[in-house]
Amino acid sequence: MELETLTLPKTIIPLLEETHAASAEMRRLTDEKKKAVLERLAVVLLENKTQIIAENLKDLVRMDLSDPKYDRLVLNENRIEALAESIREIAVLPDPSGAILLEKTLDNGLKIKKVAVPMGVIGVIYEARPNVTVDVTALCIRSGNAVVLRGGSDAFDTNSYLVSLIHQVLKEFGVSTACITLLPTDRELVKELLTATRFVDLIIPRGSASLIQFVRTHSLVPTIETGAGVCHTYVETSADLQKAKTIVANAKISRPSVCNSLETIIVDEAIAETFLPLIIEDFAKAEVEIFADELSFEVLSQHQYPYLQKAQEDDFGKEFTDFKCSIKTVKNTDGALEHIRKHSTRHSEAIITTNDELAEKFITEVDAAAVYTNASTRFTDGGQFGLGAEIGISTQKLHARGPFALEKLVTEKWLISGDGQIR
Repeated sequence: MELETLTLPKTIIPLLEETHAASAEMRRLTDEKKKAVLERLAVVLLENKTQIIAENLKDLVRMDLSDPKYDRLVLNENRIEALAESIREIAVLPDPSGAILLEKTLDNGLKIKKVAVPMGVIGVIYEARPNVTVDVTALCIRSGNAVVLRGGSDAFDTNSYLVSLIHQVLKEFGVSTACITLLPTDRELVKELLTATRFVDLIIPRGSASLIQFVRTHSLVPTIETGAGVCHTYVETSADLQKAKTIVANAKISRPSVCNSLETIIVDEAIAETFLPLIIEDFAKAEVEIFADELSFEVLSQHQYPYLQKAQEDDFGKEFTDFKCSIKTVKNTDGALEHIRKHSTRHSEAIITTNDELAEKFITEVDAAAVYTNASTRFTDGGQFGLGAEIGISTQKLHARGPFALEKLVTEKWLISGDGQIR
């Protein structure tokens, strides 16, 4: 399927109406059938690995290799196998819908239950991440939700083929393909999605800060923000520096394009001359460009670090999503906390220390979805937390915070049973 060769619709409202209607069918699916659909989808993905990679290549050849989104766009054999395994893991998780949250009988004899029920129709807007197409679909099927997917044009061919495989499986089980809808990539149609309060129950943007800000500004549908991650790792004076070296390298280098990767190293001035030379070898191998404040620039210059720039103010609070990071030196923990307060996106923050009192102070005062002591921020992930795949990492506080996974794809319904009671 060639990008932009299809005739774009003037409106997506008919598609949204169909998905809204099909959501009732999704709610009726039995637990066993939802599991079976997911198990079959995992098999179909593996059976079609070669074609998925071929479709993905069509998207990859259109993107500059130096673009930070390139790595996010790639679907290779290992990643497809990981997606299939993730689907199987979701299939065996408990269905969150139908759980009884509260049950009691009032003095007047009314029997009351509060139960978890599917949200209905979930709208997800995302960029060059075709894995989201599969993860979101699996989570929504397991929780009994229909889903409207609006992927970016960068992943048009990959997403189109993945959704065709999903539709193939739905047809095998007699389930309407309208339950999983892939929207056109035309940006002019996005505002229709954001204002379709009659047909869409929740919007989840996943991507850059600019995408999230656009959705926040224009959406009339309730929104949960995910994605933007300016993550700091603070190396405190008492830290085990060898552990700190390993943690910092992992947080920055293992996969810099994702939202839980490290963007700023904060280090106490007292240990800057000792600690910073330790990171040089790992960082130089990965060609990490460092934007250093005055003290850290002086230290790294003395050790002839080859990829060094003087930091500007806007290098702090920046989500690089690349082999780049900034370094800020501070006098003490209060200085680190102040820097994080100023620049954090409330995603994931970490302290490396052997001082239990300072660790407690840090985790108490830092306002973020995930706060670490002596570990890499790269663990902020639904799968790593044992929640299965995730739609994203929520950085807000209402309804869901942190990994937005299966357990949060439900809302509540009150069921009241009487025998003629009146008020």
